[in-house]
Order: sequence, then C-alpha cells, then structure tokens
Amino acid sequence: MPASTGKSPRVAVLADSDTRWKWGALTANRLVEGSRIDGFLLRGRATPTARQLQEVAVHADSLREVTAVEFLRAMGRTDVSDGEAGAEAPQDAPYDVVVLALVGGAVQAMLHGLGYAWRDRERRPVVVTGYVGVVYEKLADGLLLRHGADLVLANSRQDAERFRDVYEGVGADASSVVETALPFLGGEPHRPTEPQRIVFAAQPSVPESRADRMYLLERMAAHARLHPDREVLIKLRSKPGEHTTHIEELPYQKLAQNLELPDNCKLAYGHMGEVLDTADLLVTISSTAALESLHRRVPTAILTDLGIREALGNHHFIGSGCLASWDQLDKGHRPEPDPGWLARQGVAADGAYAGAFDAARRWIGVLTEGRPLAPLAPYYSLTTAPGYLPRILARHHLGPDGAPLPGAPAADKEPGVVRQAVRRAARGAYRHGVQRVAPVIRRMGEL
Repeated sequence: MPASTGKSPRVAVLADSDTRWKWGALTANRLVEGSRIDGFLLRGRATPTARQLQEVAVHADSLREVTAVEFLRAMGRTDVSDGEAGAEAPQDAPYDVVVLALVGGAVQAMLHGLGYAWRDRERRPVVVTGYVGVVYEKLADGLLLRHGADLVLANSRQDAERFRDVYEGVGADASSVVETALPFLGGEPHRPTEPQRIVFAAQPSVPESRADRMYLLERMAAHARLHPDREVLIKLRSKPGEHTTHIEELPYQKLAQNLELPDNCKLAYGHMGEVLDTADLLVTISSTAALESLHRRVPTAILTDLGIREALGNHHFIGSGCLASWDQLDKGHRPEPDPGWLARQGVAADGAYAGAFDAARRWIGVLTEGRPLAPLAPYYSLTTAPGYLPRILARHHLGPDGAPLPGAPAADKEPGVVRQAVRRAARGAYRHGVQRVAPVIRRMGEL
C-alpha cells in the first residue's frame, strides 16, 4: 500500500460505543491482514468504559478517546512515525484505511469532515463503514447517512441487495456496497444436547416498557422453576451507569430487585462468544447474538410473546423458523432454522464464511494500489439536503463545508486526572437523567 511501503499497513478505527468498537476493530483485522490498528473512541454518551472494553476483548496497537475535531485533525496530518505498540495515543501518520464504526449521523459528519481535512491531499486513505448487526429500522435514513464512504459493508446477501436498491432508487452511486458478513461470527459448532443452560440475550432498548421487561423476567424465572435441572442465564450488556449502542432506561439488574429469582436463574456479564460456548439454547427478542448463535448451530428462539413487530426488530426473523413463545419453550420446543434463510443472512452458509471478506479485501487492494482516489462525495450535500445536512454537521462542531467551527472542542488542556474526573461526573449526571429522571417525567405526563 502506497502510504506505508515497506511497513505494515495502518488502519484507523473510529467508534462511538463498545459494540461498534468490536465491529470496527474486527472488521479492520479482516480487511487488512497484518495491519497496525490505531483505535479512536469518539467522546460522547456511549463512550465505552474500561470494563466494557475488557468484556469486548478486542485489542488495538493504540487506543485513545477523542472529540470529532481531534480525530479529523489526526487524519489530516501527513508526517510519518512508527509509534510504539500499545501506546495510549498513536504518533502522527497517514493511514491506508479508515474504518468509521459510528451511528449514521456521525458517519456523515466524518465523511464531510474528512473531505475537508484531505482537500489538498494528492492521496487519501480508503474509507470504510457499515452496520454492527441486524438492520431492521431506518433503512433509508441510515444508509444515506453512510453514503460517500468508499466501501459500505453489507453483512449479508439480503442486506447488499437492499442497500443497492436504496442507493439506486435515489440516483446515488451503489458501487460502494460490498457483501461481507459480521466479523465476529465463529467459535466451535454446538453439539446437540438436551437443554441444560438457556441464555437470554438482553437488549438495552428492546423491549422498552417496564411492563414488558418485567414480563420477560417473570417468564424466565417461571421457566427456571419449571425446569430445576436447567440454568437460565440472563446475559446483560452493561452495568447500571454504562451505555452501549442504545440507551437502557430500565436495566434488568434493577428490575430484578423486585423479583425473587430462583437459584437456577442468574444475571451474568461476559463475552458473548464465551457464553455461547456453554449455551444449549439462546433466547432473545431480536439481538444480533441470535446470528452468532445460529452460526454456531446453537438452538435459537426469537420470542413472539410481545408480538412480531417492527418496533421490536423480531420481524427481521420472519421466515427463519426460529420464532417461538415462552409457552412453547416451557413445553420443550426447540426451533429448527430454515437453511435458505440462514444462507441469505450469511450465517452458517455452507462453510463460505471463511471467504466472506475476500471481495472487500480485493476492492481495497484495487483502491490503494491504483491512481489517487477521487474526493469523498456523499449523496447528502448542500444541494440535495440543505435543510438537513448543516444540522448533522453542527452536532459535531463542523460547518456546512466540513471545516471545524470556531470554538470547536479539540485537544483538552486540563491535567489528565482532573479531565477524567470531570468527564466521569458529566457522564454520570447524563446517565442518571436518562435512567431515573426521564422515566419519571414521562410517567407524570401520562397521568
């Protein structure tokens, strides 16, 4: 690759949550083998804690927290230095590939910001983005906010077809869409046994209401009492006060304090891959963990108790053969997934997972070894979306042209300890408002 001739290729990964960091770093590893990966965590409400990063168990050569403007300035530098593996912050250097593992609006802002940062560059890195898991809502909105990257990765054949349809339907270039797969599928295939450990994969925002969450807890406790020889494990995503990709206003940990769970029904944390090592049945509403489970051929149930609804995301699994209720599971039902549906999702599809990233790797090779890349050209511009784009850019302290606005937060000046304490206090206040104050205000409004 031209920017790093004679040296390991360099990849920058910018992520805004624990799950997106996992997706971004693992995607970088699969796209550019043998690369040095510098990680950047975008400062915000979902910036992962040290515990969350440890649970994700995905490492980089360097990792640091940044504002959007700090990241763009780092990407705009041109001086080369090797740095030290494991350093908290990478030395200034150009990159061969930049992976944006962010929510859609942040991707769009970074695309315009990078376009400005690289405006005078003869060569620039290849920019890659995509989705962390199942795409079941805001398809057009999320996709158009990601348009402009050189590669928009689709996690399955079905997603690739839908993505191209959206881009072509608005007259945007669809050549950036490349079919891959989720980068974290793997592990030893499940050996069929009678269910001994049932894992419920919790989600931070699905379902949303207290009544629905209490219902699920009660059903899990009831199943554990009905089958005292089984262990029911409630796999949690985050601890109270932590955030992940979505806000969790009603953590199961707090709701469970109102129930007397049987001894064989437990709350647990941990790496999902390790949890699946001992799972005999995975139960969820619509978590991406279901795809990990199905890939390993662990029996998987997508709950229908609360309906099959777009708001829950379980409509994505229509045709999968995995839809089931707790009543059915209580009686011993074990769903049988449909092979055709699995193949379209890039899951356990005839052993082809090993080559799922080949096309993307070839495309990156073409882009990095050929003539200089054209400037980034997102579909959203001041011509196509003059009433929408400026607001998205302003959220990240960027002007309509992608340039940092005057007074935009950049490098911090306070001593490290003070800065971290202030930041933790601010996040704590925000999360308290989300988890305690906001629900109370909503309930008062319903009176």
